[in-house]
Amino acid sequence: MTVDGMGTAGIRHSSFSGWIDRPSDPAPALEGVVDTDVAVVGGGYLGMGTALRLAERGIDVALLDAQFCGWGAASRNAGYLTNTLAGDARMLAALHPRRLRRAIRFADSSVEFSNGLIERHGIECDYERTGNVIAAVTEGQLKRSRHNAGILVDAGADAEFVDGREFGLPDAFLGGIFERAGGLINPGKYARGLRDAVLMSGAKVFENSPVGSIRPGRAGIVVTTPNGRIRAERVVIANNAHSRDLAIAPPRMTAPLWVSLVETEPIAPERLRATGWTSRVGISTHHLVLESYRITPRNTILFGVRRPEVARGALGAREVDPRVTADLVRAFRQRFPTLSDVEPRRAWGGWIAMTPSWLPVVGEATDNVSYAIACNGHGLAQAPYLGALLADRLAGDAPHEDLETLWRRRPWFSPSPASSALAVRAAWAVDRLSDRLGRRESRSPDGSADPRTPHPRRSPFA
Repeated sequence: MTVDGMGTAGIRHSSFSGWIDRPSDPAPALEGVVDTDVAVVGGGYLGMGTALRLAERGIDVALLDAQFCGWGAASRNAGYLTNTLAGDARMLAALHPRRLRRAIRFADSSVEFSNGLIERHGIECDYERTGNVIAAVTEGQLKRSRHNAGILVDAGADAEFVDGREFGLPDAFLGGIFERAGGLINPGKYARGLRDAVLMSGAKVFENSPVGSIRPGRAGIVVTTPNGRIRAERVVIANNAHSRDLAIAPPRMTAPLWVSLVETEPIAPERLRATGWTSRVGISTHHLVLESYRITPRNTILFGVRRPEVARGALGAREVDPRVTADLVRAFRQRFPTLSDVEPRRAWGGWIAMTPSWLPVVGEATDNVSYAIACNGHGLAQAPYLGALLADRLAGDAPHEDLETLWRRRPWFSPSPASSALAVRAAWAVDRLSDRLGRRESRSPDGSADPRTPHPRRSPFA
């Protein structure tokens, strides 16, 4: 049986990730009472980055995760190590005219920091330094892409506008903003490598230890789990989308979204080249809700996002909705018509955190309780760096200028459009209308393909 005619019956849906298996060596759960200088709640990229830096600075630190370090979005994302900021460049320039240049500097520094982290700890994560492209699939998006590239370059970004035909993008992608820094990795292997580094750092690590509450007490801040308590001088809330479940976290700080990914069967290299995708860069689109496409080391294509889902109830483990899978496969068929016989094989997803500002945020919820979120769909590079900057501040250093760029003076957040199911569905509908209008514009009056529309070709990079 297929879903919506898209041939999705053969897809294996996973409640974890398609990148790696679960670790066979879980750290012990917290039991009894443990005293420490700093307790970090959440074992994703940000939590591990914070705990690792604190341990390297000689600070007694305990890291807690409800499952295991790397269980959440850290092992489930598409693996784009990028200096991209979330949101359209025009929108960011309007929302943050004084901070945009500094935010871009933070994003660039994040990639440099991640490169150093991978090299310093010898993390094997299939890193391909390809850079990434924010690509246009319609003429309207292409025009906007040129304009946005100018905004970003003027603000100091290491980026340029590229023509899809000359740069080696697949035929459906007309051009876009090429961001040179970073590239593509296996995020599960990266998360596992960070976990190994934390376990070897001297930090106390407690897995299978969901935090129920964080409360000030006579002996410092008390963090409770089902079977134990931690008494700490300071606490860092670093559990991303799940921070909303903690009463002490600032209201509306994050809007959780479930994002889905689908992976194809392996594709012959010559067929991949024939699509025009000779640059092998990671691709995201200029839609309101982006689509993402990348080639994996397995010579599969991984694609996703496009139709996120707003949280209803607890943010537990779940599988991708077959209707979302069908919609993602439909998009893949449209973007890669010459691969119409290629079958999707696996699907998985995870919770990401969207902030109202579309930028990473960091600050204090109460005295001695800090929070930090560096996600918005681009946390792979930014989260470990933000965690390290916060750790240095907790260790007594003067705040780094990149930390100051994102620091919140008070723990108040306005409502986020990403928290509204109606707004998310409306964005999807607008994107689909844009796609239909774009396809109509690319055809001549008699209904045949417009001669100006690019056809399959051999790139000079082939």
